[in-house]
Amino acid sequence: MVLKLYGNLNATCTKRVRTVLAELDVPYEFISIDLAKGEQKTPEYLALQPFGQVPYLDDDGFGLFESRAIARYLGLKYGGVGTLIPEPTDVQKTALFEQAASIEMSDFEPSAVGLAIENLFKPYAFSLVSQMDSQAHCVGDDRMYGKPTDTATVERLKATLEGKMAGYEAILSKTQFLAGNVRTWGLRSQAQNHVTDGRHQEITLADLFHLPCGSLLEQQGIDYLVSDRWPNVAR
Repeated sequence: MVLKLYGNLNATCTKRVRTVLAELDVPYEFISIDLAKGEQKTPEYLALQPFGQVPYLDDDGFGLFESRAIARYLGLKYGGVGTLIPEPTDVQKTALFEQAASIEMSDFEPSAVGLAIENLFKPYAFSLVSQMDSQAHCVGDDRMYGKPTDTATVERLKATLEGKMAGYEAILSKTQFLAGNVRTWGLRSQAQNHVTDGRHQEITLADLFHLPCGSLLEQQGIDYLVSDRWPNVAR
């Protein structure tokens, strides 16, 4: 039975899972959840995802939510051990992978999402709020409802993210990817082209997790992931 992914095409967490599915070339059925209409809060959806959030994965009756958990599951089931996820018996590689995944969640996403809220989502909600009922879920987050961009918050978040980029630069000055350098067979990544002697450099889920928020930064004209200020990040 084909996988079913419940989500919203504009939601970064949904994009995270879809990135992994594309990386693994796994077919799936996409079931759109309209956040603006509050479909994520219906009794039917809450029976699947008790927090009323996207995404949700149904694998022939096995249900799973939280995008990073879904990504790990997909990597283990469809990607094979030793590609997107390290061999579990290799304790050091697994530890480096979990460290890299934690860095993305703790040091990158909070500021990147905060900037997207201020520069992309708030203006969108603000433009709609006069046309919609005040109780409508414009974009699915109370912080965004009908509020203009807070420029002071934008500058604070940019400064924070610049500091994080310095940390990334230090890590990537010593290793090709966040979780290491070891080469691995058979990985068909759209996110990299580092091929040598039929092998690919080791890119893991921890690297792919950055792509959805990275694309949001690009939409804002924030070039931190490609800036020559951090050449090892940019490469």
